[in-house]
Amino acid sequence: MTTMTLRGIDEPLAQTLKELARAKGVSLNTLTLRLIREAAGVDKRKRTAMHHDLDNLAGTWSETDEADFRHATVPFSAIDQEMWS
Repeated sequence: MTTMTLRGIDEPLAQTLKELARAKGVSLNTLTLRLIREAAGVDKRKRTAMHHDLDNLAGTWSETDEADFRHATVPFSAIDQEMWS
């Protein structure tokens, strides 16, 4: 494994990295490696925001799923004439 030295880190960046590492409960080294790996595209960034909506489903259906859904929901657009007379 290679060891590298990173130069030119100014005080505001150093402080931000330390605070972020502390908030995540990891070492500064672990945080820095994680950030570098994500920025380089070696690792995907883990989703940190949790939503309680359907965003995570967007774009996940196949054409068959869509066709099945459309077929299953056809009756929802039917109007019951007896109910409205």
